[in-house]
Amino acid sequence: MRNFLITAGIFFGMCLVYILIMLSTTENYFTYILDDAYIHLAIAKNFAQHGVWGITEYGFSSSSSSPVFTCVVSVLIFVFGNHSLIPLIFNCIAAGLLVFYLNQYYALFFNRDRYIIWACLFTLLFALVHVQIVSGMEHVLHMLIIAVNIYFFQKWWSSGCRDKVSTYGFYLTILFLGLIRFETMFYFVSLAFVFLWIKKFREALFVLVAGFVPILVFGYFNYAGSGYFFPNSLVVKGTLIDFSGNVFLQVAEIALKKIVFNVSFYKIGLFPLIIGILLLYKDYRKGFGFQKVIISNFLIIVWSLALLLHCLFSEIKGVFRYEAYLLVAFSMVLIPKLKFFFTTPFIAFKKEKIIGIMVAVNIFLLIYKFIYAHMLVSASSASIYSQQIQSARFLKKYYNTSRVVANDIGAISYFTHIHLLDFMGLGSNEIVYFKVKNKKPDQKFENFLTEYSAKNHYQLAIVYEEWLDGHTPKNWKKVACLKVKGKNFVLGEDHLFIYSIDPAIHHLLKENVRNFKWNKNVEVTIIE
Repeated sequence: MRNFLITAGIFFGMCLVYILIMLSTTENYFTYILDDAYIHLAIAKNFAQHGVWGITEYGFSSSSSSPVFTCVVSVLIFVFGNHSLIPLIFNCIAAGLLVFYLNQYYALFFNRDRYIIWACLFTLLFALVHVQIVSGMEHVLHMLIIAVNIYFFQKWWSSGCRDKVSTYGFYLTILFLGLIRFETMFYFVSLAFVFLWIKKFREALFVLVAGFVPILVFGYFNYAGSGYFFPNSLVVKGTLIDFSGNVFLQVAEIALKKIVFNVSFYKIGLFPLIIGILLLYKDYRKGFGFQKVIISNFLIIVWSLALLLHCLFSEIKGVFRYEAYLLVAFSMVLIPKLKFFFTTPFIAFKKEKIIGIMVAVNIFLLIYKFIYAHMLVSASSASIYSQQIQSARFLKKYYNTSRVVANDIGAISYFTHIHLLDFMGLGSNEIVYFKVKNKKPDQKFENFLTEYSAKNHYQLAIVYEEWLDGHTPKNWKKVACLKVKGKNFVLGEDHLFIYSIDPAIHHLLKENVRNFKWNKNVEVTIIE
């Protein structure tokens, strides 16, 4: 308990400082550092209050990439009321449980308090858990269940696969992981593959059943509503292979783009991967047989494969949120193997020079990410407050139930009752076809947007012009430009444009923009 209290005190003390910094930049109004958090809130609110799984209350839209997290937030809204702080409070509780299980896990390998605390703090900071808390997204829950899964696996594996409580804990966590983040499918596949490799066929089957059955059930209901098996975000943004073409050439191109020429891969995955390979080689040099090498390094192999699959078929981004679960997992599987670098660092570095260099590089990366995270958290809340929250307040005041075209859809959907057309496809099923067929807007897309917005009586658009790639409909008339001052880490663009789609509201829209009390960090330019 002492380890837990010290770790939690240090970590949550740091989180409190960052929350106070964030509040100082947003007129004391807590604002998540990503607009995506408000997508979860919007769907959760509509599901709790209207029974509609959608970004608006008017119809189904598969806009949530984490059905479990959105359902949890929806239940909390149903019980406690509609409060935007619910994801923050839930993430703090989940982070507290994460700290608890990390302490329990590292206590299996270290016998002194300070080493357990250092291992926990390294893991929390390496995965930037404090950033994930204030993002208001599902990633803290994802990391928690991953940590619990690894904890139960370790106890189960150490017992020779005979500990029933650990067995149930291991498979039960797998049951939820896929619907917390769909990328966890890479873990399921890797886990089953390595089980098959060591001839544990029953365990491989159980992993695949527990992991994929919930996803199949979700896909069945999602298909009925949207026509697609996965949520719109995965369909629109995911890496797809065209099996009618040269599959091997496509895979090679994806590998070059997503791994070889991807700077983020070197920041995140390369050095933990190298450490894992070095540990495998070390066991091989000891004369271990093939089976023993795999069994001794089971989770290292599993998570190395999962990392490569994630890099190939998912996304790695600057907020380090999509890969946060991988960083927690790598910390948990590598630190016990490297515990002498915690207990006797100078002797360990002298004895294992190459591994020591890789450990030092990972410590350097932790420092780099922590500095970057500091700048990110300090600036991003102000950016979202100045752009998305101000846009939502403007729409709520003048166009609360109007038909609006947009591309950043979280805050404007959560705080208003607009009818939305999301031209990026996350919140509008009508757009997904175009995004799957051609990632960038073309003339056909422009024609569709022109006709659809006029036919369905959309009144205004509030969008990033650049994202339309020169295909802004000709019937949209530019009204104003809203530019956000300061550093930009998370906004798609630091400026967005307001257009009138309905000619009858053009002059009134211009006056409304002129008269609205915008935040001091928003530079408003009226287009005459």
